[in-house]
Amino acid sequence: MKLWNVGVYFSLRFHEIAGALDSALMMAALTPLQNSPSDGNISPELTLKQSLTLLESLRACWREDVLIISCSDKFLRLSLQLIARYSTWLSSGLKARKAGNTGSNPGTEWAISAVPEDFIYVMHDIDYLVTEIGSNYLESVLRLLSSSAIEVLDLVKRSILQGGEILKDMIPLIMNAVRESLVEKSVEDLRQLKGITATYRMTNKPPPTRHSPYVSGVLRPMKVFLEGERATKYLTKDARNELLLRATEEITDRYYDLASELVNVARKTESSLQRIRQGAQRRAGASSDVPDHNISDTDKICMQLFLDIQEYGRNLAALGVSATNIASYRSLWQCVAPQTGKPRSASNTNAHLSINESIDKCRCRFFDSFSLLNINLKLIGDV
Repeated sequence: MKLWNVGVYFSLRFHEIAGALDSALMMAALTPLQNSPSDGNISPELTLKQSLTLLESLRACWREDVLIISCSDKFLRLSLQLIARYSTWLSSGLKARKAGNTGSNPGTEWAISAVPEDFIYVMHDIDYLVTEIGSNYLESVLRLLSSSAIEVLDLVKRSILQGGEILKDMIPLIMNAVRESLVEKSVEDLRQLKGITATYRMTNKPPPTRHSPYVSGVLRPMKVFLEGERATKYLTKDARNELLLRATEEITDRYYDLASELVNVARKTESSLQRIRQGAQRRAGASSDVPDHNISDTDKICMQLFLDIQEYGRNLAALGVSATNIASYRSLWQCVAPQTGKPRSASNTNAHLSINESIDKCRCRFFDSFSLLNINLKLIGDV
């Protein structure tokens, strides 16, 4: 009868403790805590109600008015299950966000509606929980079980630390979600470069002299995110640097893909039009070998992209990222730059100029040559 009562007691405590966490994790959105002295928050360092409920539930398992030593193995298992439940809540939400739907997994709505800044709270809370579980929480559990054999205490310690590692393993997944979100926002602006073709294809417009308006918006989501209040307060320096480098590399990769496709299509179109013109000239009896000194539409497109990537490189530098260290930026430069306009590395022997200075000199040489050509053509026309 006594054993049966203990079993019933643990079952009641299980539903009470686990139910509180489940209720918090079923909320449709992340719930920031409004900390104040009157809140009674047992851990003011945490930022989300869901995280605070996990910590409260973990501590409830080992409260003196709850714990029965004969059921300590069950309460240890419950503690680990609570950690696993929180981790599953995170991973399921991130998967649903990536897939773009929540229909089949109730409790994942929070991830769909979350903005990148919300995930800063999640990462901060995980860092705190991992530290707390591996220090104060672990010490309190071992103190309550101090009469147990050393082998038992060692097993308890390893189990709890492993639970903390499960939480820690979620950090890279959350960072990926933040990065993907920021990259997609940047690519929305990048897609505007497709309009460059319409600007110069068979429009007789003069060569460009400044970068396109879209360039200023490409890195704005990253800048706003990193300079925001949450990132400034809660994002660690290492996390900030990792996010910045990986996101800008991926944005630049997408930039190269879009720009190189645009240039390739423009060159193919230019080649097709040239063959049509030459065929028409041959049919008319005119020579098709007369050189065309006009600046082609494709050249103008490349010139515009060249100006754009220079400005993009300066914007990267403003964030603390060296454009020449990104492989796809170097490829992008080679795709659209004139022969003399190769990005310099600070390690080169004769690279006494900064990257911005070398860019400006290349741009001047590039456009001066076209200006002289236009002047000569005008003089010939006047004669």
